[in-house]
Amino acid sequence: MIFALTLIAALGTGLISGVFFIFSVAIMRALERIPNGAAAMQSINVVIINPMFLGVFLGTGIFCGALAVVSVMSWEQPGGKWLMAGALLYLIGSIGVTMVFNVPMNDALVSATLENLDRVWKDYLTNWTFWNHVRTVASLAASASFIAALVYAR
Repeated sequence: MIFALTLIAALGTGLISGVFFIFSVAIMRALERIPNGAAAMQSINVVIINPMFLGVFLGTGIFCGALAVVSVMSWEQPGGKWLMAGALLYLIGSIGVTMVFNVPMNDALVSATLENLDRVWKDYLTNWTFWNHVRTVASLAASASFIAALVYAR
């Protein structure tokens, strides 16, 4: 059972790190170059709230929460510490950062007025992308941690 949970968490965190990565290296840079980049990002922020994305993003968080509990009970077992590292990296570095930083910036972008949209968008491009880099690294590190847990547990 732990093997299956860890494998699913490794795949989920890897998939999410890929989503964040493509935003960091391509999507945000492309949106910065087009006249209606802010409007396009507002649309992305609506469309991404769908069962497929949320299922992977939050579902992976549920698996990570379960693995955090398992890791406490199997701390001295091979791979136990890697389970905790992966779980915390994803829960704090991906879900936590999203809720504390990225979502409020998404909300600010939606509520921007014509008078302040240019300033909000400029700040958004810099700050949202920075925190997205953090989420990318944290999710990828979580995936690597779960892979390490699988390797050491064998």
